[in-house]
Amino acid sequence: MRRAESLRRRIVVAYLAFASGASLLFALIAVVAVEGIEVHLVDDRLAEIAAWASPRHAGRLPVEMPTGLSFHHGDAIPTSLRRLPPGVQEVAVDGIRLRVFAGKDGAGDYVVVDHESDYEKVELVVFSLFGLGFLGFLALSMLFGGFVAHRVVTPITTLASAVLAGSDDLPLLDSHDELGVLSRAFAAHTRQLRDVLERERLFTGDVSHELRTPLTVIIGAAEILLARPTTSPAERAPAERILRAANEAAECVSILLLLARSPELIAMPPLSASQVCQDEVLRFQGLVVAKPVVLGFAGGDDFTVHAPTELCRAVVGNLIRNACQYTEAGAVVVRLGPRTIVVEDSGPGLPAEVRAALADGQPGLALRGSDGTGLGLSLVRRICDFLGAVLLLSSRASGESVIEVRFPQDLTKS
Repeated sequence: MRRAESLRRRIVVAYLAFASGASLLFALIAVVAVEGIEVHLVDDRLAEIAAWASPRHAGRLPVEMPTGLSFHHGDAIPTSLRRLPPGVQEVAVDGIRLRVFAGKDGAGDYVVVDHESDYEKVELVVFSLFGLGFLGFLALSMLFGGFVAHRVVTPITTLASAVLAGSDDLPLLDSHDELGVLSRAFAAHTRQLRDVLERERLFTGDVSHELRTPLTVIIGAAEILLARPTTSPAERAPAERILRAANEAAECVSILLLLARSPELIAMPPLSASQVCQDEVLRFQGLVVAKPVVLGFAGGDDFTVHAPTELCRAVVGNLIRNACQYTEAGAVVVRLGPRTIVVEDSGPGLPAEVRAALADGQPGLALRGSDGTGLGLSLVRRICDFLGAVLLLSSRASGESVIEVRFPQDLTKS
């Protein structure tokens, strides 16, 4: 899984986003509260002292101020504190920050100065502690988010690994939470798929076995008819067609039997791709005898394929036969590429719906006529899936088809 799509990372990020949002909200509340307290404890206090001291000074009574506070009136106001606007303000004098309340009465201007207020220090301590709390809250959120993500994601990845490995005993089957429901659903669906595949395998094997006997009888009877010297030309042509069709059907039965077996149980002898292509080109020359079509092998870099002979021949043969059947003039060329067998033709090309169906692996294509593919390309698709090869279909601008079969690295050797 890519990092940007990790569920674990999303959970941690969600916890961090929640922690950041909550911290910012509390920070805003704290700032408002601290400023409100400052106004109440410092600013209002200076205003109250000024309201008390100003009448006493006007009445020439002694004005005794608490420690840290001073009252100045008229010419007694220090030069740096004169002509201040009315109200409370902070003034820096010689690098010292003072809290000053400026006012005016009937005798002139006056100021009340707070020299030793510790509120600024308290405010700094409060905000520093809040910053530390914010960082701690983020760290705890990250740890808790990681813990929750681990508890949530690890069972999912364990279940996914077991499903990919084809395990018969999936984890979490006895769990009573949503993960248990998911695990049991996977197990049920896997059993259904295995039952369907097993029935298909048995059906294919049984049908193929049942067809072998009548095909053997048909092939034997056709060979006897062709071997008899008394067979007339009128009888020989149908007998040849019967023999050819029976041999093709027997070959298809053998392929279906191979496809019904597990790949691990099938011998994989080394085959020359060049030799297979040349043999198949020679075998299907009869399809282009009566048409202005040239069927040839263009060569290329030979490579070795470790696969059953019948399957490799069926792939190349079906591609050649399909190309020859629907190419009325021009050429059908077979060539080799890097781990690839390519069949090109100058026919009308495959229609878009057929290319889409083959790309999606849909079996049973039954189109006919100039757009037909018959069983051939569908069988090629199944063989490629069985061997792990890739079937690539494309068309040139003029309509010609280009079909490539690219074998996996572990089955080929240059």
